Amino acid sequence: MPKFSANLGFLWNDLSLPDAIQAAARNGFDAVECHWPYEYDVAEVASALTKTGLTMLGVNTLRGFMGPTEFGVSAIAGREPEAQHYIDRAVGYCAAIQAKYIHVMAGITDHSADAETAFMSNLNYACDRAEAFGLKILIEPINQTDVPDYHLHSLDHALKIQTDLDRDNLKIMFDCYHTQITHGHVLDLLKDNLPSIGHIQIASVPGRNEPDRGALAYLPIMAWLDDAGYTGYIGAEYKPHGAVEAGLSWMQAYS
Repeated sequence: MPKFSANLGFLWNDLSLPDAIQAAARNGFDAVECHWPYEYDVAEVASALTKTGLTMLGVNTLRGFMGPTEFGVSAIAGREPEAQHYIDRAVGYCAAIQAKYIHVMAGITDHSADAETAFMSNLNYACDRAEAFGLKILIEPINQTDVPDYHLHSLDHALKIQTDLDRDNLKIMFDCYHTQITHGHVLDLLKDNLPSIGHIQIASVPGRNEPDRGALAYLPIMAWLDDAGYTGYIGAEYKPHGAVEAGLSWMQAYS
């Protein structure tokens, strides 16, 4: 039976993070995850997790000092000190709330050799820092329609990085929405690469709404993951079509 995690970057994002954690628990989620929790006091978030019994699976490294126009800096040559500061901050926050992983955001680049060198170096640094706390580092291919020129946009590229770095705590965030837009054949790619995957996320395609809408059929994906013995969580990272609670019937259908 699948275990679902509420991505609080999209779900209940009109609430404070502690209140959103409470809402996720009330509505039957097994865990939570978020994007950038850093404005919230660690003790306040930890208290909400303790009260609900939920685990915070993971967080993202920060976008960059220019804010919403950036999508991470870890693959931007010349900004290695900034990238490593964001990694250190994420490691400290995750350790304090007993989270499980950090998504290291690559950023928008020119896809040059220098950009790839910076990304590899910063990922090595992240793996070193995370290892001491038992944390995993995740990298996520993001489609070029939503984020043009994002440095990491294909699953093949992510798999190559994983092979070349050969770090036990480096895994792939397999977002079914991004994968379907870039590659298609989501179920086949899951079957071929499950050992390399550290977390799975779902949303409808193309709207990125509740996963029971759109062109991507999740029932066979859920059934296969169950048969394959997948024990991780499935992250609900979608934009609610209306009120979050009104669209949660998919959880029963997929359980």
